[in-house]
Amino acid sequence: MEKQVTSGRSHLALILVGFLAIAVSFFAYAKNNNLIITPAAMPALQNLAVATYLVLLASFAAIGWGLYKMYKTKITSADSSISSIIANAIHNKRSKQIFIISAIGYGLFFALTSGTIIYKPDINATDYGFPKPPHIELSPCCDFPGYMPMIFAFFTEHVGLQIIPLNLLLLVTVSFLVGLNFALSSTVFSIAKSGGKLGAFGAVTGLFVGCPTCAGTIFTMLFGFGAGATTFTLFLTSFEAQIQTIFIAISIPVLLVTPIIMAKKIKSQNESCAVKP
Repeated sequence: MEKQVTSGRSHLALILVGFLAIAVSFFAYAKNNNLIITPAAMPALQNLAVATYLVLLASFAAIGWGLYKMYKTKITSADSSISSIIANAIHNKRSKQIFIISAIGYGLFFALTSGTIIYKPDINATDYGFPKPPHIELSPCCDFPGYMPMIFAFFTEHVGLQIIPLNLLLLVTVSFLVGLNFALSSTVFSIAKSGGKLGAFGAVTGLFVGCPTCAGTIFTMLFGFGAGATTFTLFLTSFEAQIQTIFIAISIPVLLVTPIIMAKKIKSQNESCAVKP
């Protein structure tokens, strides 16, 4: 038991270090906004931009490994903690399939609505001064923390990618949480169907928060399009991107709390079944 607790703490520490490294890299890079950008300084700034993305990718790997090892630890433990209940509730083929499909599906939806995936058949990238595709360009300066450095990748004149560090972080984080909510909801639905005692609330809570991008998308459709374009935001205005980011960031606490609520419902149902004669 002590070994499992120590192992769990090391996995949690790995996850926290990953998120801390991302935050530090965002704010450290944002200090470049106060610098006077000259042609001579651009190579060094671009190297720093590449280093920022390497830190981001390494942090994703550390967080993912920490979550995986924590999951493996929890499914082998017999404790009744919330994290153990969540891990064991999704430890079946059906839940894993739902997790993968919903996470990937939501990730694609978020990428399209946030402008990470660019598809504009009525606009040519070359009309905005970009070379003929395929082409990749790194934009190292200047914006708020998390919004720089940007990467533009054009595969055709109408299709490409606009990678913003903060949006990339939100895409991975929220897609994972949406997948977790849908996977856990499938388990809750199964228990509710067989036992009929979890009630409608516990069964649909995860699905209710399954589209945190929608509010931001509707908002920008009503108020955002066509205003405030900048030099580097070719297909998505910075105002729209920030509004979208705010809506997604607000949804993260809800996506974190919902699995806890459902896990408590599962725990209470299991306890009630255990005391039945």
